[in-house]
Amino acid sequence: MTGKRLALIILGWVSLITGIIGIFLPLLPTTPLVLLAAWCFSKSSERFHAWLLNHKYFGPIVSDWQSDQGIPRKARNRALLFMWAGMCLSMFIVWRFWATVGLCVIGLAVSIHLLRMPLRKEETER
Repeated sequence: MTGKRLALIILGWVSLITGIIGIFLPLLPTTPLVLLAAWCFSKSSERFHAWLLNHKYFGPIVSDWQSDQGIPRKARNRALLFMWAGMCLSMFIVWRFWATVGLCVIGLAVSIHLLRMPLRKEETER
């Protein structure tokens, strides 16, 4: 096993475990860490990548991202709602001007990115 492959496998597992922890900690992003793990596994281990794609909870996240069909409107709206709720709570708790400015800038950048992403057509939508 080459050093690069081993490093990618380790980074993939660390990213996935950190993403799982992020389910329970509101300031740790789950989805980007799961996507990073999927990328690492795709470059280093077919077995781990296939396992992640077929996972009950994380598989749909990775499949949606890799399909280029966009994200569901419900998921995008939920992400925006929870992101801004968490940021507003953080702004209230920290109560520092520069922290508030930083959170607003990051929130606006992520919101713009999410709003520009293509939405997947749902079969139940009309």
